[in-house]
Amino acid sequence: MNEATQTLPDNIAELQKLVLDLQVKVNWYEEQFRLSQHKRFGVSSEKGAVHPDLFNEAETFADDHAESDAAVQETITYTRKKPGRKALPADLPRKIDRHELPESEQICDCGHALHVVGEASSEQLEIIPAQVYVIEHVQVKYACRGCEEGFKTAPKPAQPIPKSFATPGLLAYIIISKFLDSLPLYRQEAIFKRYNIELSRATMSNWVLTIAELLKPYYDRLKHHLITQTFIQADETTLTVVQDGRENGTKSYMWLYQSGEHRPLYPVVLYDYQSTRAGYHAKTFLSGFKGYLQTDGFPGYHLMESDALVVLLGCMAHARRKFDDALKALPKESRKKSGKVQLALSLIAKLYAVESEIKDLTVEQRYLVRQQKSKPVLNQLKAWCDQSVTQVTKDSRLGMAIHYVINQWKYLTRYLQDGALQIDNNTVEQRIKPFVIGRKNWLVNQTPRGANASALLYSLVQTAKANNLEPFAYLKYLLTELPKLGRHYQAEQLDQFLPWNLVEKIQPLDKVA
Repeated sequence: MNEATQTLPDNIAELQKLVLDLQVKVNWYEEQFRLSQHKRFGVSSEKGAVHPDLFNEAETFADDHAESDAAVQETITYTRKKPGRKALPADLPRKIDRHELPESEQICDCGHALHVVGEASSEQLEIIPAQVYVIEHVQVKYACRGCEEGFKTAPKPAQPIPKSFATPGLLAYIIISKFLDSLPLYRQEAIFKRYNIELSRATMSNWVLTIAELLKPYYDRLKHHLITQTFIQADETTLTVVQDGRENGTKSYMWLYQSGEHRPLYPVVLYDYQSTRAGYHAKTFLSGFKGYLQTDGFPGYHLMESDALVVLLGCMAHARRKFDDALKALPKESRKKSGKVQLALSLIAKLYAVESEIKDLTVEQRYLVRQQKSKPVLNQLKAWCDQSVTQVTKDSRLGMAIHYVINQWKYLTRYLQDGALQIDNNTVEQRIKPFVIGRKNWLVNQTPRGANASALLYSLVQTAKANNLEPFAYLKYLLTELPKLGRHYQAEQLDQFLPWNLVEKIQPLDKVA
């Protein structure tokens, strides 16, 4: 036997290993391609935690004995929405237009007079465009006839921007248009031109920056009340600030912190601009906070655990999203037979079914139901992940999802410790979405000052919504009342203007007529 023949088995083994490695790489690239295609052309909504194939859960897992042992057949019911147009709100003001036949037509073909036998009613929705008018302040002057030296002038109401023609209502309108309706200032400039008003974007930009400075103490007071709470949720997203002293295109970050409790007594939503994603930004912002902090698993938040005053929570929605990505990365013909992915999604769906069941219960009741129903499902999910982690490649989408759950397990299960805690971070993601939508419209911020102003004003708008206050009325009230305090006042004086103290003074968001 020659030397070439002796080395043949080793060469075959090496080639087989190479083929296996290449096949793993090909599978990975195919997953990335299918997932990319789905993100670009597929449905992006994550509404509903149950995949359609899970309605036949037992049949789906019949081909995989390991998964079928864990699967439990369920009956899932739902109420189908009835088609048709919704009725117009009953509290909207109504103008009645009565339509009657002229007297000449109130004659029947037989020659007799017609008489009223009933009425038919239908409704249409009308709208009146914004009304713009000028407020002229006439200050009456008084003089003394006796000494001929005494002289007084009636003062004007305190204004948010002294010597400016901008009223609290106009300023609130501009802020709401940009930071709630995502209308850039250049579009607002064009809208004002239709009313024959020359109002440049530069002027409006200066107004926005000035108002942000006026409201900074109020923002700080909201932050004070947020830090004193026991459960906060956090998230962050990117933005570009052009003139921040770094290279153009360098990413900055908008951080978001909000009250996380189930039905919080004092809802607060705060944005915070920072130039990087370093974890010390969160540690600095939340200095003095003691309690639970729920995040998406970003390692930067782990700095918060260093002083043992903060307990981190994970986000089950992120775990589910990774399994959902693993399902989308499979070929279409394989998705219905993908027992492993389907089982994970099924177990997570059961956890969310429990959350739906307890959403209207008290904190104590939520805790007890979770211990009874959620904890066994979590134990089942953990056992399945521990069993499956050796059966999939780490770099595959399913492998990444399983490793995420195992690595984040202690954070994902901590919501069981208190009924006030949430299973996921979805609400804070919903709060950060308005900024993401606005970012698509104006793309960048020019300066850090502008980014900080945006953070503050987004905070006030979203805090108003969190407290069920109509944002325009809320901002107009603040810009009318805060200037009356003058330049020097105690921070505690701002408490009377905090949103939960204005419920009786400002129209609720769900009652807007």
